[in-house]
Amino acid sequence: MKYLVTGAAVVLALISICRAAHASDVPSDPSPVDWVNTFIGTGGSSDGPEYGGTMPLVTTPFGMTNWTAQTRQNRISVSSYAYEDGAISGFIGTHQPAIWMGDYGYVTLMPEMGNLNPAVEYRRLPFKHSDEISTPYYYAVKLGADPSHQIVTELTARDHCAYMRFSFPRDGKGSVLIEATRAGTVGYVAVDAARKEISGYNPDRMDAYLSSLRLPNFKGYFVARFRQPFRAQGVYQGVLPVADRTEVTGDGVGAFARFDTKANPVIEVQVGTSFISIEQARANLDAELPAWDFESTRDELKRKWNAKLSIAAIEGATDDERHVFYTGLYHALLYPKLFSENGRYYSAFDDQIHSGESYTAFSMWDTFRAENSLLTLFAPERIDGMINALLQDFREGGWLPKWPNPAYTNIMIGTHADSLIAEAVRKGFKGFDYRLAYAAVYKDANTPPDGDTTRRWLDREPGVPYEARAGLTYAKRLGYIPADQVSESASSTLEESYDDYAVAQIAKAVGKSADYQSLLQRSHAYQRLFNPARGFMQPRNSDGSWASPDTGWTEGDQWVYLFAPLHDIPGVIALLGGRDAFNAKLDAHFGGHHNHHDNEPSHHYGYLYDFGGQPWKTQALVREIARTAYANSPNGVLGNEDCGQMSAWYIFTALGFYPVNPASAQYMIGSPLFTRATLNLPNGKRFQISAPGNSLDKPYIQSVKLNGKPLLEPVITYDQLEAGGGLEFIMGSKPSDWASDWRPERTSTH
Repeated sequence: MKYLVTGAAVVLALISICRAAHASDVPSDPSPVDWVNTFIGTGGSSDGPEYGGTMPLVTTPFGMTNWTAQTRQNRISVSSYAYEDGAISGFIGTHQPAIWMGDYGYVTLMPEMGNLNPAVEYRRLPFKHSDEISTPYYYAVKLGADPSHQIVTELTARDHCAYMRFSFPRDGKGSVLIEATRAGTVGYVAVDAARKEISGYNPDRMDAYLSSLRLPNFKGYFVARFRQPFRAQGVYQGVLPVADRTEVTGDGVGAFARFDTKANPVIEVQVGTSFISIEQARANLDAELPAWDFESTRDELKRKWNAKLSIAAIEGATDDERHVFYTGLYHALLYPKLFSENGRYYSAFDDQIHSGESYTAFSMWDTFRAENSLLTLFAPERIDGMINALLQDFREGGWLPKWPNPAYTNIMIGTHADSLIAEAVRKGFKGFDYRLAYAAVYKDANTPPDGDTTRRWLDREPGVPYEARAGLTYAKRLGYIPADQVSESASSTLEESYDDYAVAQIAKAVGKSADYQSLLQRSHAYQRLFNPARGFMQPRNSDGSWASPDTGWTEGDQWVYLFAPLHDIPGVIALLGGRDAFNAKLDAHFGGHHNHHDNEPSHHYGYLYDFGGQPWKTQALVREIARTAYANSPNGVLGNEDCGQMSAWYIFTALGFYPVNPASAQYMIGSPLFTRATLNLPNGKRFQISAPGNSLDKPYIQSVKLNGKPLLEPVITYDQLEAGGGLEFIMGSKPSDWASDWRPERTSTH
């Protein structure tokens, strides 16, 4: 792949070589990052797959601020980039993690020619996808319809900073506009021509709609440092310049700098971001971008991505499968997001600055299922810091968060931070305080939220206290959450049974034996919702009567939640009347088109035949889901990407195993997609999954060896993976009885 180069004499060359990084645009000797198609998941329409909500982000793994072209103004339910759009209105430093979550503290830059145009509808410029280059480490695009008046924008990044390069026509009057805040948000911006800087802050925090927490000190700060001197400069408010001012505080403010683009058509700017202060944004710039060297900055970011992506090496994949696989890893390694800056962080839980490492954008209802488990393999060096971040949230705000972005939000149900902590404990991570961790999860399991019995706790209900486990007061008395008192009661009862199992694992680790037994007993509360007359889980009212089977669910129904107790699938088998009845119910689930892979509660369902003694059905099913739910195209994610969870499912399935019960530190075996996959683990060990002769028409396992010895159970553990070695699969075109005699143990209550 060619790169854009600097210098006034080569602007025409810049424009001529700018092109899209499509699926076929792969170098002859590609590295893993060359297989990433950042457009996967950026498209979707009303008559096709649901919009994936991804963006072609240029950032580091887990970077605090992500950078992308902005084709529309983002908000809750709208991301900055959509593949269907044909114009760009800026290049945004965004912190929005998912389409249905909002942004906070963002900043936008836009190159312009001629008159100042702050308004989005007037400053946007048309572009074509054939004039884009998009990778995780570098983005470039040609803006404008008139070939003689086009601007080439290039972009690369660091953890907290961006480096942009704008190449203008020689006959144009080039300028760069910086939008600090939009209409309705009061912010600040200042121009310092002597330092060639524009700085400011944006206090917009869209999660304020989803939380009752007020944070008067919250601001997203920025410093934009230019390489070239300003020919003119100014600030604006609304859509008009503010005369004779170098700074302005107000609603919808920004600034601009004009340049002599006849003498030098290439304008460079480095942008530092911070949640601590303008001074810290400047310090982040000094630390991460100490020199004006775009190429080395870009190349270093490419090396960082390759170092992470090359943990997995695959053989026997088609080009499309390689694109889906490595793009999935890229998506999974974006979240959660770094939220600390050189050993300090702003806390969105007590509105103060603290020392330490911090992360945010934990989409835990989605990601506890597989994304977090993937990170324990691919980024174990981050796990202690991520768990500590959650514990800091607890210490500073009083609760573990559900979905911090960056503060508390009452999005989704359950307290699945319990699962993340339990998984870290079970997998032997030691870099956090186990006693503090237990205090945090114990509160989740035992302390009802404020006003618990006076609220319905509607989904995304604004202006209510932190929800934690809504209806816990009733659950402690009745053993379930009643539908006539609490919204989403059935789903909450089922998911929080798993959370109790997770808390029990932490109780055991800290020597709380009585709590361990009590919590295990509580983890069987899901059984109280099973209606044997109907063969389904069903909501109950507070008097014990059955509620309507169509109520009480979270993004699902009685089919989606029948197999929800991840920690005790054998218990579900017993409720249904044994393995034959269990398998028949699974057959009806899949045969009746009740499986919705575009939403997380169904993600483990394809692996459940392992528990029922028919693992060959799991092997065929997970391959079919992988083939039909993922594609190398803008519409290539079936539903929202959900902060890496959709991709984590694919990565695990491609490797041949999946964490049905994450807190158990075990993985259920499915059917590997490739002839060979090698995990070059961060601990220096190597684990290899080989399936010689594997192909599309050979989905069925005939036999398996683990480290040269026959493996007769469809289970592998985290410790076995981390120790190195390998799985050897013999695949075939017909089902076999491999692992069909396996009988999983029930979750004990003793």
